[in-house]
Amino acid sequence: MDGNNRWAKKRLLPGGAGHKAGESALHKIVEHAARQGVEVLTVFAFSSENWRRPENEVTLLMKLFLHALEKQVEDLHRHNIRVRFIGDRAMFARILQDGMAAGEAKTAANTGMTLVIAASYGGQWDVANAAQELARQVQAGTLRPEDIDTAHLQQQVQMSDLPPVDLLIRTGGELRISNFVLWQAAYAEFYFSEKLWPDFDPASLDEALADYARRQRRFGRTSAQVENRHA
Repeated sequence: MDGNNRWAKKRLLPGGAGHKAGESALHKIVEHAARQGVEVLTVFAFSSENWRRPENEVTLLMKLFLHALEKQVEDLHRHNIRVRFIGDRAMFARILQDGMAAGEAKTAANTGMTLVIAASYGGQWDVANAAQELARQVQAGTLRPEDIDTAHLQQQVQMSDLPPVDLLIRTGGELRISNFVLWQAAYAEFYFSEKLWPDFDPASLDEALADYARRQRRFGRTSAQVENRHA
């Protein structure tokens, strides 16, 4: 969800105004995605690299995060949306860690869309964390090094119980992954939007979904093989 600061700067507003507008845009997108039948929506709220931002901006983002946990989780719960968090929670203040755990517990039994919020998350951290867990299993004697394969690693990465990423949307005109879900998006379709995140509305999401629907996903097969499977 890229472009909050640039959105504010274009309007001669402080950066905080962009983040607040971004939060409003996220609320609309989550509700619309749920109505469209999206099963899992993962949003990159705060990366492991975002801790390098100016202290006042990080402080504001943490306040917005806490506000969202206190106010938005209840709304998500009313809409039958399940909330999950991925990332290194130890980096956050205890009040935020408790809020994340409470939000997950409150919505755990919901059966609608799953909203995954990546906070203090990095794709490289995710893979390294999974590798460490496999190393501990080898050290404990419950796993042999030669038995480690993609299936074993898949079991240890974040969101291992959820489907792989089908569509990855990047806003703000940026053309890179920026250490998002590197493992989970191995076969994802990419969609890049020039719109800054606060301007990315439900109609924009519909355009991205329509573009995705027109693509042929081959997963290593030929077009003929894919077409024959669906004939």
